[in-house]
Amino acid sequence: MIDLHSHVLPGVDDGAQTLEDSRELARRAAAAGITAIAATPHVRADYPTTLEQMEAGVASLRADFAELGIPVDILHGGEIDLDAMARLTQEDLWGFTIAQTGRYLLVEFPYRGWPLGLEQQLFDLALAGITPILAHPERNASVQEEPARLATIVERGGLVQITAASLDGRIGRRSRKAAEELIASGNAHLLASDAHTPEVREVGLVGAVEALADDEMAEYLTEAAPAAVVAGENLPPLPPGKRRRGFFRR
Repeated sequence: MIDLHSHVLPGVDDGAQTLEDSRELARRAAAAGITAIAATPHVRADYPTTLEQMEAGVASLRADFAELGIPVDILHGGEIDLDAMARLTQEDLWGFTIAQTGRYLLVEFPYRGWPLGLEQQLFDLALAGITPILAHPERNASVQEEPARLATIVERGGLVQITAASLDGRIGRRSRKAAEELIASGNAHLLASDAHTPEVREVGLVGAVEALADDEMAEYLTEAAPAAVVAGENLPPLPPGKRRRGFFRR
């Protein structure tokens, strides 16, 4: 499996604080069948991670994991706040794309309200050749009330990433219900951990895969679609017949 959302870089945001935190996250990821993790530190007012900080952190973790024999590849990336996105240069936006292919950018969806100007900002990204991946919209109260509201963004080429802890129920009933509806309607494309520390929203996708109870969809969300993102390629089509309810295990 490939995890495209984590805060594994030590000391840059509210995720891993020490190198040992990062190592422990990676060890647990490897034990759970994850072969690659995108380092996606927050890029926003309270955590203004720079492109240089992210790149240096990725290089440092790669060297450290190689030396220790931790079998997890660390990929470039960033979780970009909508306000910060408007201030970044084109070069910075490209540098924060997943695996630095220039194709897919993780965009932090706010936890409250529907962002004003969201469609225009995503359209501007598309004009630059960048496809937005909306991070954890199922945790937003407005999306929970009306998950279908994301359908227009998906129809225009945007992607949706669900947090594993939403799907397996760790974040609560409303997030789980919204996650299930987005997956069942074909409006979700990726499943990721959003891991912060070994104690807070820890790494791992197994619980969410088990809650999904559908091997084809699980493989799509955790392997096929993430692999396409890492390669900078078009996503494969959803498994046939999966746009339906009823394939979740309580």
